[in-house]
Amino acid sequence: MKILYLHQYFKTPQEPGGTRSYWISRELLSRGHEITLIAGRQNREKNREVRIIDGIKVVYFKAPYDNAMGMTRRIIAFLKFMFWSTWELLNQKKADLVIATSPPLSVGFPVLILSLFSKTPFLFEVRDLWPEVLVQMGSLKNPILRKMAYAFERQIYKKARHVVALSPGMKEGIVTAGVAPQKVSVISNMAKIDKFWPREKNTSIFERFKLNPTSFKVIYFGTLGYANGLDNFVNAAKLAKLKNIEDIDFVLIGNGAMKTRYEEVKNKEEINHLMIHDTLPMDEISELVNVCDVSYVGFSHVPVLKTNSSNKFFDTLSAGKPIIINYDGWMKDIIEKGECGIAVHPTDPNDLLKGIISLKENPEIVKKMGQNARLLAETQYDKSILCRKFADVVETICLTPFKENGID
Repeated sequence: MKILYLHQYFKTPQEPGGTRSYWISRELLSRGHEITLIAGRQNREKNREVRIIDGIKVVYFKAPYDNAMGMTRRIIAFLKFMFWSTWELLNQKKADLVIATSPPLSVGFPVLILSLFSKTPFLFEVRDLWPEVLVQMGSLKNPILRKMAYAFERQIYKKARHVVALSPGMKEGIVTAGVAPQKVSVISNMAKIDKFWPREKNTSIFERFKLNPTSFKVIYFGTLGYANGLDNFVNAAKLAKLKNIEDIDFVLIGNGAMKTRYEEVKNKEEINHLMIHDTLPMDEISELVNVCDVSYVGFSHVPVLKTNSSNKFFDTLSAGKPIIINYDGWMKDIIEKGECGIAVHPTDPNDLLKGIISLKENPEIVKKMGQNARLLAETQYDKSILCRKFADVVETICLTPFKENGID
């Protein structure tokens, strides 16, 4: 079967960022399907470039995007990719299925246009509930644009053969938009047990990142954006300094709109035990997480963000490290049921610091939580399990003769 796959932010394991679409494509390839993936890319001399990456045909279009961009530049990036991916879909040889993964929600436009000229079915994957996230974060304020965005979202769901949501909360949001529950499958983000795993510590990491070898290390790795709730993390580091706590290192790894601000706070307040570093490739992040003691997974105190399915959450499970989470929701339920972490107040750095100190003073609990985390990764969330589940959805629902499977 020929499958076209739209993912504006597609990344390979050699690049920083989420690699979900890469692993799904590899699973589909292993089943004999032909994959052409359409993606956006920065720093390309040509507007359109084709590469074969581990058997995946990737068509890159020059559509630079970065979390640090302002809203105007982001919209331009979305529109560029929307235009060129539409052009590519209409000029590709007929496919058996199109997969489009959002955000941005604008990836729904090419598949809707294609549906006007072709009976090719499409699967729509929801990695975040757009436009609801934009509305609750205050990025989409105009009431007319809001109404148009919600109508666009509903039309995508209506025309899709099937919808994949990355969390139960996302499925609930999709069903609320009018989609029959049987039309939505939940397939969360994935652990990568062969990329993140507990092992002997690489001591050269301490010198490279200016870490104290004997300190208790708390790491956050991922986007440093408005939605990630990292003021709490930085303020906890500041509070530790004020309390003369010198045996805890706070490590921030990533890029995004808030990075410069956090660097300014670090320098102004002289928080020497707060380390901030650019995004790293997966193999380097894996080494760094391995030398740390616990991982922080945070989001801003916005209700819709409780539905998030965070890559770093599942990578931390793989690494066998306890998780500190700062919000309610299904991931908090996972760590409490699996006894692999703790929850803290979403906006109180005192509570976060108290939680860190509690773990630091109980190494046996940290060890047990880490073991529980790894077990969850291996038995429930590894990519080998969830990629098979995704491919099964493709083959049993999307590539079988059409049956009306739900829109109220």
